[in-house]
Amino acid sequence: MIIFLYVLFGLIAGIFGGLGMGGGTLLIPLLTIFLNLDQKLAQGINLISFLVMAIFSLCIHYKNGFLKTDGIFYIIISGICFSFLGSFLVAYLPSKFLRIAFGLFLLFLAILEFCKLFRSKEKNNKK
Repeated sequence: MIIFLYVLFGLIAGIFGGLGMGGGTLLIPLLTIFLNLDQKLAQGINLISFLVMAIFSLCIHYKNGFLKTDGIFYIIISGICFSFLGSFLVAYLPSKFLRIAFGLFLLFLAILEFCKLFRSKEKNNKK
């Protein structure tokens, strides 16, 4: 049963990751809620799976002409620097704090998406 859940969660994360929506936003809650994994362990699993999924997704997006590389150097450099900072910081933070912070982050994203949805409906109604 557990292997089935791992495969199912990988499938879900892979689909959303391939769409460019971040499979980790689903994978981490799935692993912590349904498999009762520690937050740090779930985040580590997410990072490993993300690397593999990102490589395949990147190749396909490149092949389809969906990549724009303007300014990518600055994003990569700042991403690498802050990834180091974040990975060192997470070693000192309790899993409970990370779980709450991740939940608040997802809540914030949901609120932003709802606001965008209502704004786009208002714009469509004015036309």
